[in-house]
Amino acid sequence: MTARRTTTFIARAAVAALLLTCCQSRRSAERPAASEGTVAGTSVQTAALPTPVASTPAGHPTQWYVGVLYWSMNIKGQVAMRRGLEDECQRINQAAAKDGSRQVKLEPHVAGDGEQGIETQIRQMRELIAARVDLIIVQPTDNAALAAPLREANAARTPVVAYDQYINGGELAAYVTSDNYQAGWLDGEYIADRFRGRSELRLVLVEYPQVSSTVERVNGFVDALEAAKAHQRVLKSYTAVEPVGGRKAGQAIVRDFPARGSVDVVFTVNDGGGLAVVDVLAEAKRTDIMVATIDGDPRSVDNIRARRITVVDSAQFCGPLGAEAMRAGYALLRGLPTPRHALVPVFPITVETLGLYPGWMGPIPDGFDKPWHSAKPRWSGALRVEERR
Repeated sequence: MTARRTTTFIARAAVAALLLTCCQSRRSAERPAASEGTVAGTSVQTAALPTPVASTPAGHPTQWYVGVLYWSMNIKGQVAMRRGLEDECQRINQAAAKDGSRQVKLEPHVAGDGEQGIETQIRQMRELIAARVDLIIVQPTDNAALAAPLREANAARTPVVAYDQYINGGELAAYVTSDNYQAGWLDGEYIADRFRGRSELRLVLVEYPQVSSTVERVNGFVDALEAAKAHQRVLKSYTAVEPVGGRKAGQAIVRDFPARGSVDVVFTVNDGGGLAVVDVLAEAKRTDIMVATIDGDPRSVDNIRARRITVVDSAQFCGPLGAEAMRAGYALLRGLPTPRHALVPVFPITVETLGLYPGWMGPIPDGFDKPWHSAKPRWSGALRVEERR
């Protein structure tokens, strides 16, 4: 586990270095034509890239232009994050319309999956910097790939808010994410309780070391098992975070471990790939294997309810996460203090807690007593923040 611990140390060090990019808005633009659409169920207005022109006679622009760089619309949790962000923008604009203050115009872009998606997002971010938007909000496709564009944004005095993943290089104005370490920990302590008294717990990991969130989830899972003194043995690791990769990983698990009882638990770092793993295991009738996963996809919740292989899913509050990113950006635009690093709690869905879980869009519950053994028996729905020094 040394490599994973080192990766997490680097990730935490990068997060700890995030500073506020103080930027007095010096941009103004005339109203552009509408561009890329929004997520179903939202009506927030979006805009094409603005072209800087003269200010209004009062010397102030009439609205802020915010470029939003989404990762993928093929992962349902990320779609829910987008909806939460755009719903919050709509709420902000409704309030601004009432008091006559400046509104926010979003310029949305979707990168897409895989290596092509990473390259696309690099280009998109540079286009937004060149267009002199007032703020960029980004869900990074890769921790390291956006480091150069972030430094370019810093040089251009364009503040950048990252959500869900951090960027390892340059300075972020704010970073908002789910408590991914907590997500792995909650899965781990639940599994440890289910296998209490066993001499050995045989694990298979389906991970994705390219981004901070999934690395932190693995670390939290393993740390919880170790804290509970579970004697785990990792049999093999696979890589997947989306359905195609998940299906391949599931098929490989069935092929590599054909005997019933040869694997106790498969831990998947998200439902994007994990659901496909569960489908393959179910097709192979491998009900001897338990799956612990993260995200809270409605299909995974149904699997828990039906007692179909998945036993725990630490769910993100995707809507509130997106909304928190928009709130952080809006505070920066207005020159108000905003947390350097905000952590949105995750909810451990099991057969015992199904009735307490409100779904991806929230609202986040206050708290409850965990019905399994835990060093911290009470789950809290409080947002954790690291304030600026």
